[in-house]
Amino acid sequence: MSSITPSFTIEPAGPFSLAASARFIAGWPPAKDLTATGDDAVRLCFALDSFRGHAGVTIRQHGEGLDVHATGDGTPDEVRSQTVRILSLDHDATGLEQVLRADAVVARLHRESGGLRPVLFHSPYEAAAWSVISARINHRQAQDLRTALSKELGATLDVEGVSMAAFPLPDRLLELDSFPGLPAEKVRRLHAVADAALAGRLDADRLRTLTTGEALSQLQEIRGIGPFYAGLVLVRAVGVTDVLPPTAEPRLLAAVARAYGLEEPIGAEELERVTDGWRPYRTWVAVMVRATAG
Repeated sequence: MSSITPSFTIEPAGPFSLAASARFIAGWPPAKDLTATGDDAVRLCFALDSFRGHAGVTIRQHGEGLDVHATGDGTPDEVRSQTVRILSLDHDATGLEQVLRADAVVARLHRESGGLRPVLFHSPYEAAAWSVISARINHRQAQDLRTALSKELGATLDVEGVSMAAFPLPDRLLELDSFPGLPAEKVRRLHAVADAALAGRLDADRLRTLTTGEALSQLQEIRGIGPFYAGLVLVRAVGVTDVLPPTAEPRLLAAVARAYGLEEPIGAEELERVTDGWRPYRTWVAVMVRATAG
């Protein structure tokens, strides 16, 4: 596809802080090597949802609105659509005020986080690939492997003065026979992720139309994606607002217990009771709780 250099604006519905997003990215291992922050900007570089190329965006906030400069492939509409999903700007946050008024703990965490909305994986496809790459190794190793794959098989873009490598498109992953640091089984699993992506099974819009159970079940049909990683893809890449991690993640349980002064450990039943008042933003508040847990 031909390169584009459009500029466009995004007007968030409800409160949003790009600075809070940048702080979150700085502490979130899956985002570090594909995202750059600094000079009051956030830069993203990603494989397009359409898999027709790669794009990079530089985002700056001025008052309530965001100014975005894009480069690479894709139409302005598809680059904009993906950017707003990554920053959770495709949802109206005005209703969050009701949750904050009803729950003093959530209100405090919202202030402490600077009004954080979840920053997502660039796509369910990239989240599933990260799940395969990062399984049973530490995050630093996973970041290094993904960066090497991106430089070798993906695309390197100049995103407003910063050289950034974007993750390979699915058809390029299917060409992969072996790669230093990737066991043969992980290569096969990456092929399965690529096949699923090309078949539309990792399309964010399609996954949003499914019930939570249906989405998790279908994600687990992909080789290498078990219950935990299916939950990761759904909760941290699709762009849902009211789905809790389905495996009752221990770190979330501990963070909720500390935030509410509950005796640890709490179980899934207690988590359900506490988080019922977070609806319809349970996903967002869960991310906020984890991000402020320290």
